[in-house]
Amino acid sequence: MPTPSFLADFRPQPLSDLFAADPARAEDLAFDLAGIRFDFSKTHLSRDLIDRLDPMPYGAALASLLAGEVVNATEGRAAEHPAERGTGSPDAVALAGQRRHRMRALIDAIEAGAFGDITGILHIGIGGSALGPALLVDALGRTERRYKVEILSNIDGQSVDAALARLDPATTLVAIASKTFTTAETLRNADAALAWLEEAGVEDPYGRLIALTAAPERALEFGIDETRILPFAPSVGGRYSLWSAIGFPAALALGMDAFEQLLEGAAMVDEHVAEAAPQANVPLLAAIADLLYTQQLKAETRAVFAYDDRLSLLPSYLQQLVMESNGKSAGIDGQPAGGHTSAILWGGTGTDAQHAVFQLLHQGTHLVPVEFVAVAAQGDEQDPAHHRELLLNCFAQGAALMAGRSSDDLHRDYPGNRPSTTILLDDLDPTSLGALIAFYEHRTFAEAVLLGINPFDQFGVELGKEMARAIDDPETRSAFDPSTRALIEKAGL
Repeated sequence: MPTPSFLADFRPQPLSDLFAADPARAEDLAFDLAGIRFDFSKTHLSRDLIDRLDPMPYGAALASLLAGEVVNATEGRAAEHPAERGTGSPDAVALAGQRRHRMRALIDAIEAGAFGDITGILHIGIGGSALGPALLVDALGRTERRYKVEILSNIDGQSVDAALARLDPATTLVAIASKTFTTAETLRNADAALAWLEEAGVEDPYGRLIALTAAPERALEFGIDETRILPFAPSVGGRYSLWSAIGFPAALALGMDAFEQLLEGAAMVDEHVAEAAPQANVPLLAAIADLLYTQQLKAETRAVFAYDDRLSLLPSYLQQLVMESNGKSAGIDGQPAGGHTSAILWGGTGTDAQHAVFQLLHQGTHLVPVEFVAVAAQGDEQDPAHHRELLLNCFAQGAALMAGRSSDDLHRDYPGNRPSTTILLDDLDPTSLGALIAFYEHRTFAEAVLLGINPFDQFGVELGKEMARAIDDPETRSAFDPSTRALIEKAGL
């Protein structure tokens, strides 16, 4: 798979030259969508580059996605997460709405006391089944959370102990989130939660279980009553599933109305990409910039820094969304990719990161496109000087990366011309968070289309799991390499 043709002979100009040549650049490459400002002016995007793109392939792929057609070619299925927020085939949208009413009814029953006095929920999942709910609850539920929520994903017993210690078994519900209801880590942790309930003397431990799954029949076999199974479509991928029943702990903790507002914010972005011209399609523009850096300028990573502590889980969430979707070595045609696909995504929280990794960003030898995510409205009760200084730091970092500062002393020389995007939310609420996450989903999809890869499968996660099962079997263990066998012996396994 060669470099996309629209990038083939493009040579970006220095950022300072781009601003000098276009006095209106700061306005021309800044876009407002769903209460969010997306400022691409400090990237090497230019109108010349944008106009080189043939929008037809992307437009056709986007239309197929939003219509609920088959876009996951390797697995022969649609990717129907947009249907969860109202965009897709009429049948899929209607079914998603019915399932959301079912979730609301269960939440109403919990609030009405059908499960007794409930104060908390233990949500057990892994990957997208945990990262999405964790992000939602942490970002939106720090000040107004109706129930205590603990997210348990790691099979490590230390994680299990810590999560259970923060909950009261007498007043806790357990949600088991697994698309297939076969995920080994999730089911092992579910068994631990059941044992915890039983040891605490809970009369009907299985009566405290709720299943969030695309395989309801397996949840029934596990022992969960049909009335407490919240299904979602098999065509909703795990890392795109927070809009579905997987979002149940957020809907319970924040309220179903807040969850509906989250969906409405995402729907605004669905509508935007469906209607916007390519030159104003915000996720598409972000994807073009991403490919400029990975394909043309050979940047191997992209960094995301949240200048709002409520978004501290955003980089972790995006790591799975971006790298599990586009971290592929084969094109959709089954041929080798032949070059970089996804960037390696990493990041942190400002201003802590400024005193840790920004040395490399300003003076290191790696080209790292940076993304700053901030919120204009103050969301805390401290002196406004805190929030003011936080935002000033955020904006100053982008300015410094671009401008640099020359010095005869190489130790104090800042080369500049280092790109950044700033994403500024008016406020952090369910609507804007829904729009922000949907923006990243559509950006990831657009990048995949331009690269000619499938963002909706994830075969790369399967080999290690298969080998973990084989290692545990003495009959197949002998086939492993001497180092692995020695480690197993040393650990006493």
